[in-house]
Amino acid sequence: MRFLVTAGPTREHLDDVRFLSNASSGRMGYAIARAAARAGHQVHLVSGPVALPPPAGVHLIRVTSTAEMYRACAKLFPKVDCLIGAAAPADYTPVQRVRGKSKKAPGTRALRLRPTVDILTTLGARKKRQIIIAFALEVQNALPNARRKLVKKNADAILVNAPAAMGAARSSGLIITRAGARLPLRNLTKAQIGRRLVRLAEETARLSVTKRAG
Repeated sequence: MRFLVTAGPTREHLDDVRFLSNASSGRMGYAIARAAARAGHQVHLVSGPVALPPPAGVHLIRVTSTAEMYRACAKLFPKVDCLIGAAAPADYTPVQRVRGKSKKAPGTRALRLRPTVDILTTLGARKKRQIIIAFALEVQNALPNARRKLVKKNADAILVNAPAAMGAARSSGLIITRAGARLPLRNLTKAQIGRRLVRLAEETARLSVTKRAG
């Protein structure tokens, strides 16, 4: 299979020094890419800024902003069999970026933001036979929100987890599939979760082939 995996945060610059971002370490996406490569698959890894070495046997594409991540994924998406969106792209970007470094001034300042492109929703609307596995980091109403995202992103499965998973060596969560299955993940390493997700993609692909043949 041909995999496309996204990983890490993105950065939306306010000026040449400051930016909006989040605490994603990229470990989950890198673990998925590594697991897919070790399973013998062709892997493209689109990564935001992280402090991680590239996994062996993976085609790494480094990006900074959400727009850059989207463009890289949009170019690759028609050529792959599975997209696993483990990245945490910034949801908003400044309306205007200041060139150089903006100076500190007395009083408060208003920051105008506009939404960034929703990468998985946009690509999900274009999918043909590709498998999409999404992530949902949720706090309030986790399961209802995750189910809505599953449909909105036209995904085959979604992994629901909590903010504690960001940067952690081990984490727990729940995989919900489009078919209605619930697969709990309890205190697993990122490597173990990565292998689980690659197997899920493989199984989903086999079922899809069987249905088409039938």
